[in-house]
Amino acid sequence: MEGGSNSKGTGLGGLFGTGGVGYSNADLAGVPLTGMSPLSPYLNLDPRYLVQDTDEFILPTGANKTRGRFELAFFTIGGCCMTGAAFGALNGLRLGLKETQNMAWSKPRNVQILNMVTRQGALWANTLGSLALLYSAFGVIIEKTRGAEDDLNTIAAGTLTGMLYKSTDFVRT
Repeated sequence: MEGGSNSKGTGLGGLFGTGGVGYSNADLAGVPLTGMSPLSPYLNLDPRYLVQDTDEFILPTGANKTRGRFELAFFTIGGCCMTGAAFGALNGLRLGLKETQNMAWSKPRNVQILNMVTRQGALWANTLGSLALLYSAFGVIIEKTRGAEDDLNTIAAGTLTGMLYKSTDFVRT
């Protein structure tokens, strides 16, 4: 058995605290234990297995260790949709309570508040998701076109997104 001379038993008994491998302090000498005591009273685990001396992720040869702009686009779009839905729901709750303040608490009032929450949540999620989609698409296109990954891409993507988003204001009369 591993771990030295303090072995108490074999089999599944070690999982349930009735036996298993015990480690002496001499067995653990030289094992760096950051923030851990040498032996846990709750786990029958050799801390030597917890020491990481290699990278945590397996990457293909020549792969970059940071996420590219295209990979971050999915997080950006999803995060903006969820944030928009949350803020929209709060705004809908505020508007629903404001519009129905003269009504007594009843089913029609609850339905009207719920309608405002879902309507505003969907509106804000759609708006912020669309902006994030435009921003991410412009950012990826600019990065692939220029062949560089720097702050100029971010500034150009934000500028183009704002220009395209506000370009519909000229149509209104």
